[in-house]
Parts: sequence; structure tokens; C-alpha cells
Amino acid sequence: MSVIDKLMAAVTPLPDAEKRADATAEARAAAKPGDWLTLVLDHHDLIRDAFATARAARSAAERKTAFKALALVLNGHSLAEEIVLYPALGKADHKAHAAQAYLEQTVAKTQMAELERIPASKPEWLDKLEHIEGAVLTHMFEEESGWFLDLRNQAGDSALLTARYAEEYERYVG
Repeated sequence: MSVIDKLMAAVTPLPDAEKRADATAEARAAAKPGDWLTLVLDHHDLIRDAFATARAARSAAERKTAFKALALVLNGHSLAEEIVLYPALGKADHKAHAAQAYLEQTVAKTQMAELERIPASKPEWLDKLEHIEGAVLTHMFEEESGWFLDLRNQAGDSALLTARYAEEYERYVG
């Protein structure tokens, strides 16, 4: 982890696992079967699983395979959010949250590009992966604990958001 990464981690501590689980449960309770929020939460579960697989990988080959699987679901999910949900957040008078969400995902993509350049056999690879995971988990917590609950309550076009979100995710992940 770079000095800047360490500083950011110290200044912005991560929500603990219990708070994250509570936020996920609250968001699941607000979601309707098959709606965009359910799809987002399902993708969040896939992302958490992909990070766990990457963390558990021991050989360089396993790490590279896990990285590719993580990148696929993370990129598909983030692009669908950026194309469909963040504009809806802005339209629902949550422009600051939308801007923060775009920024956080841009940083995550940049960090993933850096991780790809670290030899998977090096300890630094796992350090960078864990840093990215912390940032992504915090981002998902922000969405699940507030941003997307607000959007769920304010967006009147849930069917359109659901269809478009699913379409954009599938366009990338296929």
C-alpha cells in the first residue's frame, strides 16, 4: 500500500462488517423481487465473493484468474450504475452523491489497473487487492445504507431503471 493509500485508510476508516451487513439487510428489505435494487445487491454479493476468491488465491496463476473474474463483475456492475443509476440519482436531486459515486468508481478502476501491473506473485499484490476491497466495500455500504434507498423511494421509473440496468450489465458481462 502506498503512503497515500495508508493515509486515506487512516483518515476514512471502513465501516465494520456488522454495519455493512446491517446496511445490506436493510436494502434487501426495501428491494422488490427482480427490481434494479435486487440486481444491484446480487451484484454486490458477486463482488464480495470475487474479492474473497482473489484473497484466497495462493499461486500467481490463481491470482490472475481471480483478478480477471473480479474485474469482469466489478466493471460490468460499475458501468451499469454509471450509465443508469447515477444519472437517476442526479435527477432525484442527489447530484453530490452521484458525483461522489462516479469519483469512487473511477478511483477503483485506476487502482485495478495498478493491481494488474503488480506481479501476482508479490506480497504487494495482496496488499493492493485488500486496499481496493476496502474502498469498494465502503462504496457499496454508501449505496446500500442511503444513496440507493433514497433513489428507490424517489425514482418513479423503477421498471425502466431495472430494464436499463440489466441491459447495461449484460452488455459488458454477457
